[in-house]
Amino acid sequence: MWRLIRTFPLMMLVLAVPIVPFVFFGEMIEQVLRSNLASESDSTKVSLLIVVLLSTDIFLPIPSSVISTMSGWRLGWLTGTLVTWIGMTLGALAGYYLAWCFGSRFSKWFCRSDDLEAMQGLMSRFGPSVLIIGRAIPVFAEASVLMAGIHQLTWRRFFLPIVFSNFVIAVIYSSLGDLAARYQWLAAAVGVSIGIPVFLAAITRNLLSKTPQSSSPMDSDS
Repeated sequence: MWRLIRTFPLMMLVLAVPIVPFVFFGEMIEQVLRSNLASESDSTKVSLLIVVLLSTDIFLPIPSSVISTMSGWRLGWLTGTLVTWIGMTLGALAGYYLAWCFGSRFSKWFCRSDDLEAMQGLMSRFGPSVLIIGRAIPVFAEASVLMAGIHQLTWRRFFLPIVFSNFVIAVIYSSLGDLAARYQWLAAAVGVSIGIPVFLAAITRNLLSKTPQSSSPMDSDS
C-alpha cells in the first residue's frame, strides 16, 4: 500500500498528460472531433471504419477506448456497443490465431518480452480469468491475447472470456459517448476515456512489480 502511495504523484503526472489539454482546450478539440466525424456522415461507413480500427488495435497503436467512446457518440449506445464489440472481438481473434500459428517470435513484434513474461506468470496462476481482468488495460489486453495463442489455450476457454469482457467494455465506453452526445460533453468524455486505461495500467504495473511471477507454462487442456 505504501509503495502505491509513493508512486501516486508520478501516476497523477502521467494522467495529466492526456487530460490537461482537454481542460484548457476542450471546446476547440470538440470542434475538431466533430468536423472529422460529421453527423451527416453515412452511419454504415462510420460503423465500418470503427470496426476496422478496433480490429487492428492489437497490432497498431489505436486508442481503442477513444474510438469506442466516439462510437457511442456517433451511433448511439446500442449500435455503438454492437460495432465496438465486433471490432474488439475480431482484433482479439486475429491476435490469438496468429500467435497460435507463429508463437512467441511473432508476438514479440507487438508486445515487449517482459510484458509477455509477466502475462505468462499471471495466466499460470489465474488461468483464462486474466483475459477478463486485463481486457481494459493497455498492453496487458494485447499480451493476454497473444499469450493465450502462444500456449494454445483451447478455443472455448479463450472465446467466452473475450466475448464477455469485450461486451462489458463496449457498453461502458459507448454509453459514455452517448451521454456525451446528449449533454455536449464530448471533449470531457474523450479525456475520461484516455485517463481510465492509463490509470488502470499504472495500478496494474505497480501491483505486478511487487508480485512474484510463476514461470510455469499454461496448460492448454486444463
